Amino acid sequence: MAAAPALMCGEVRTCLLPTRDAVGERTAERLLRLRPDERVRLSRRPNPHALSPVVLTGVDCRLPAVNGAKARAIGTLAARAALTEGRVLQATAHFAASASGPDRRRPWGEYLVHPGVLVPLGKLPVRAVADGFLRETHAPDLLDTGSVAEGMLARISRNHRLLDHDTPLRTPTTRLRWVALPAPAGTPARLVSLTVDDTDGLRTAELSVPEDLAPAAVAGFCEDLALHDWLLTTVSQKLDGLPLARADGAAALKVLRPLVDHLLHLWMPMARVDPALGPLWHTLEQHPGFSRQWHNLVQRVRDQLALRALLHREAAALAAS
Repeated sequence: MAAAPALMCGEVRTCLLPTRDAVGERTAERLLRLRPDERVRLSRRPNPHALSPVVLTGVDCRLPAVNGAKARAIGTLAARAALTEGRVLQATAHFAASASGPDRRRPWGEYLVHPGVLVPLGKLPVRAVADGFLRETHAPDLLDTGSVAEGMLARISRNHRLLDHDTPLRTPTTRLRWVALPAPAGTPARLVSLTVDDTDGLRTAELSVPEDLAPAAVAGFCEDLALHDWLLTTVSQKLDGLPLARADGAAALKVLRPLVDHLLHLWMPMARVDPALGPLWHTLEQHPGFSRQWHNLVQRVRDQLALRALLHREAAALAAS
């Protein structure tokens, strides 16, 4: 019943794991064991990473469409969680939708054999749904992938037996809502648009990807994009609010130390992304220049630490004279 995807959509939520220190491999595995019948995937190279099993959520609802078209789809959303370096937690919910489907609803069993796939009733207005999905819409009968991702994030974060909820610094939770439209096989992946709204933490991205690429691979790139955008956002916000240099520097060091201890070593784009999606990151490096921004932030942190060390030595010398 499910044909090749005509549209892929999803949402990623990214936050700091609510605990004082980064968790180890065993704790990460326990946190992300969301299903008893499948194991958590753990890797140590090039950095520690844990990926939960996929959890399916059945839906039968309207899809958002900017032209008001009555688009209804039935099937399952695929959701998973990831933990990077035992420190940054992400939850993703996504789906692929075919261009058309039967005019009448089929038995649930026919939908369950295609996990992570939504089948429309009749023809899917692809462009209208893609544009509608990227918009911030709230209606009780509309598909809401964000709530599924948020529910998974909350489920993991509420684990008080494994987490102390004593975070070393206050950080934002960001949302990346994305759509991907298929292009002919062999066509390079392309970043069509990327928007950032820091007022509510929402980012939106539209991608063009080879039609033979699996939806899970596209979701993996979007998790990677969301992770690195979150790092940029978090470190930038902390530096923007940094107190002016003083001899004691206690308030500034309270901000700078957690950045060094917990975040600065996490920058590792495309570490686990399908190489076919490499052109997407190359675009981000050209404009707005993700790595260039990151290295500038890291240098600011190092300069601040060096300046405060110098001020401390000068103050100590004056006190001794």
